Amino acid sequence: MAAGRSWPHKNNPGDVEARRDVLRGLPGWTPDDDFIFQWPVDPAPFLAMQECTVGYVALPVAVVGPLPVELGEYEIDRDGDLLEVGRQTDQVYVPLAHTEGSLSMSVLRGANAARPRGIRTYLLADGITRDCCFVFQDSAQAVALSRWLHGRTEEMRAWLQHPENAFRQEGGSRVAPISRHAQLRRVDTFVLGAMCHVLLRFTTGDACGPNMITRNAYALCHGFVAERFTAETGITPTRFVLEANMGGDKKPSFQYFHEGHGKSVLAEAVIDAPTLSRVLRVQPSDIVDLQAVGLHGSHASGMPSFSFTPASAIAAIFAATGQDLGMIGTSSMAHGTVQAVEVDGLPALHFSIRLPGIEVGTIGGGTHLPHARAFLRMLGCDGSGHVHRFAQVVAATVLCLEISAGAAMATSGSRNFYQAHLERGGLRLQQAESALSGTAAPPPVASRRSRERRAKV
Repeated sequence: MAAGRSWPHKNNPGDVEARRDVLRGLPGWTPDDDFIFQWPVDPAPFLAMQECTVGYVALPVAVVGPLPVELGEYEIDRDGDLLEVGRQTDQVYVPLAHTEGSLSMSVLRGANAARPRGIRTYLLADGITRDCCFVFQDSAQAVALSRWLHGRTEEMRAWLQHPENAFRQEGGSRVAPISRHAQLRRVDTFVLGAMCHVLLRFTTGDACGPNMITRNAYALCHGFVAERFTAETGITPTRFVLEANMGGDKKPSFQYFHEGHGKSVLAEAVIDAPTLSRVLRVQPSDIVDLQAVGLHGSHASGMPSFSFTPASAIAAIFAATGQDLGMIGTSSMAHGTVQAVEVDGLPALHFSIRLPGIEVGTIGGGTHLPHARAFLRMLGCDGSGHVHRFAQVVAATVLCLEISAGAAMATSGSRNFYQAHLERGGLRLQQAESALSGTAAPPPVASRRSRERRAKV
């Protein structure tokens, strides 16, 4: 590509090859790297997902299970409130795409510990918010908009759904300017100086929904709020911003930590002391003591979450199922709890994890990719009608990892946590490097448990 020419962004054969030629000329590129350009599958679905594509990346995928889960079934009423209409118990096999040694094994270990009594999940809320902001000359005008909007949610909802809405004919695109799947559920305002933030909360069916709510928020703010408010009050905003950073998506925040964004899910499990000792090598008091230490550490560091390592499980599931990886930050906000209880006369622990912002979809975006569709089918979460189940499966998986990783840290001197990273982290890295170089890999180090088994034999 000639110097000074703008970078070609389209995915037609000519632009793709032009980008590859530039890469081949970079000092750090070798002919051995050209395998990245050789698609192992039909590239057409992938080329439709982004711009400037040159090739692919491969990740190993583990499947962990079965996770014994009791899942809720839910419907949403007109105001966006959830109604639990049933529950079902299932054995779920979860795909995890990652390169983090010990992650898959840890999820499996947590599932094994929870298996006797199972995991239960509950959907607490469903809704995703876009924060539109109207800027005025002074605070009085911003307050006037806030008061004008009060009580108009039903009117705004009807305006969006009206078949003769002029915004439905605008845009000239194959995509409708107004989405019929994004349903307006609530309107809140927040006045700051001469700015009125308008938080429009939607449900989006089985899609994650950012594109849907962006289109509908744009239509509402331009076609309903700006036009009608100005006509009725004579006040004209000086500026309008479609997302003013209170919307929550792709950014962890205290507001959505307690209020929710996307799917808010709670997962719980009760594990008795003998199972804790047999599977996780800890006593209930070890976990309770760790929780006290961790809560103080979280508070001292100002974390907007109280949990161990939820992002690892969420990122691995998202990568395998075609989710928006930008949503990992919000989706991994979490609050874990541990309580000492008694079950069948035995001391036990009640574990829970609350994930207030799981942003997932079972239709749209990367869920159309072949591997994502296959793994979603495996989970029973393919297509319409399954997003609530999928969000609960994500939460159950996170809980399994929290239980296992927390127990490893709670062992004496955190030895199990260290051992897992030594055996499945550092050594695996040496083995991978040896495989790439063609040299002999060091033999695997047997865990203490494996050595004990062999000694008994």
